[in-house]
Amino acid sequence: MSSPMSKPRRASTPLPALQAAMSDAETDPVRRAIRLDALEQLLRPLLPPVLAGHCRLANVTGNRLVYLVDSPVWKAKLRLAAPRLVDQAQSIGMTVTEVMVKTTLQPLHPAPAAGEPTAGISISASARAALQAALDSLDAPGNAGTPAKPGDSSSAARRPKR
Repeated sequence: MSSPMSKPRRASTPLPALQAAMSDAETDPVRRAIRLDALEQLLRPLLPPVLAGHCRLANVTGNRLVYLVDSPVWKAKLRLAAPRLVDQAQSIGMTVTEVMVKTTLQPLHPAPAAGEPTAGISISASARAALQAALDSLDAPGNAGTPAKPGDSSSAARRPKR
């Protein structure tokens, strides 16, 4: 038997990496960041569509939503939309009463790295396969109507001389 003051026994199976990383008290900022991101995903549809791409929820402190925007113009527009945003946030159960807006010089939504698909384009595997098959059929030999690839030796024979 263990006494109430002894430490709990460790599990015999290893914890998943994310669960292990979030089990310490030092990882509270990680949990907070995850909650803020989830909250932003909930609040983003409440923003006017024009503003959504230019602002990001940065923090929630007490009764205040803190947003970052990428220029003073969007700061002014978000401040004008703040009463409506507060009303909508209260309608989903939040106890906020004001919106604070700060301007940053850093991009709010960084561009995807080279080779990464863009966030706005989503193609299913079957559509991707169909597109690749169509592109491959254009490159197939014997397609007289297809444009020749640069550097293709057969294209020089078909090209009229000037």
